[in-house]
Amino acid sequence: QVQLVESGGGLVQAGDSLRLSCAASGRTSYPMGWFRQAPGKEREFLSAINSSGAMTRYADSVKGRFTISRDNAKNAVYLQMNSLKPEDTAVYYCAAAKIFGLTYYMLTTYDYWGQGTQVTVSS
Repeated sequence: QVQLVESGGGLVQAGDSLRLSCAASGRTSYPMGWFRQAPGKEREFLSAINSSGAMTRYADSVKGRFTISRDNAKNAVYLQMNSLKPEDTAVYYCAAAKIFGLTYYMLTTYDYWGQGTQVTVSS
């Protein structure tokens, strides 16, 4: 069993940066992903990282602005978000997958989810 807790969200202005953290307990060596869900919209993939941290993937919407990383010694995964835009406003979720492959961008790939952290970007 894996428990995931996100933190680091908040209210920022357009152009600001935030770093989200995801603390994992239980088995913590799983590949991880970050997703977000805006009001009235479906949950969307943002970024993924494999167990070692050597492989990362990004959605086109955040490529070049967001960076995923992990610190396995601290059982944590991070999402550094730069140049934030009002359209980045959403609840951000981290997730862990038992099996990781070409479907890293799909919600159904992930077995464990955090409760989410709110990010609000004002214009």
